[in-house]
Amino acid sequence: MPTDFETITRIIKHRRSVFPPSFTSAAIPKELLSELLACAHTAPTHKLTQPWRFVVFREDGLPKLADHLAMLYKENTPAEQFIQKKYDNTREKVLQSGAVIAIVVSYSGAVPQWEELAATACAVQNLWLAASAAGIGGYWSSPGTVSAMGDFLALAGNEECLGFFYMGYHTEPPREANRRPLMAAIRWEEHG
Repeated sequence: MPTDFETITRIIKHRRSVFPPSFTSAAIPKELLSELLACAHTAPTHKLTQPWRFVVFREDGLPKLADHLAMLYKENTPAEQFIQKKYDNTREKVLQSGAVIAIVVSYSGAVPQWEELAATACAVQNLWLAASAAGIGGYWSSPGTVSAMGDFLALAGNEECLGFFYMGYHTEPPREANRRPLMAAIRWEEHG
């Protein structure tokens, strides 16, 4: 039987971005989404500001989000740069997903903003790892129109949407990360 360390190491090493064309049509139960978000909610946070907020779109909420994102793309793209395929893809990737979660940071003013961003990113990583362990793929996307989501998401003045976590069951085989050698990212200081 694998140890906790072996299990978490395997999950971390095999977590990958999985995109909507690879998602199946299987629904993600609301109860499981709640459990995944509970994992996100355990992220580290300075002064316990817990700055992350999530808006979950599923079932009938998905077409609502798809239409709004497509509309924002059309409204914010000059006519000569508008691409119908991108408009259609904006809608389609939402509609192919089992759920899409808007990732929001709520700045408390108690700590530097970068710490609130880092804490929110840690929450998303917890969500991503838990989803991977549950056989759910996903990826974090921040479209160019993300800054225009405030009214749609009913954000307060101190809140900002950082993007969307698209997720769904999938059939992609597990694979390890394609990363540069670890030693290229580490410098050891062991002697005085």
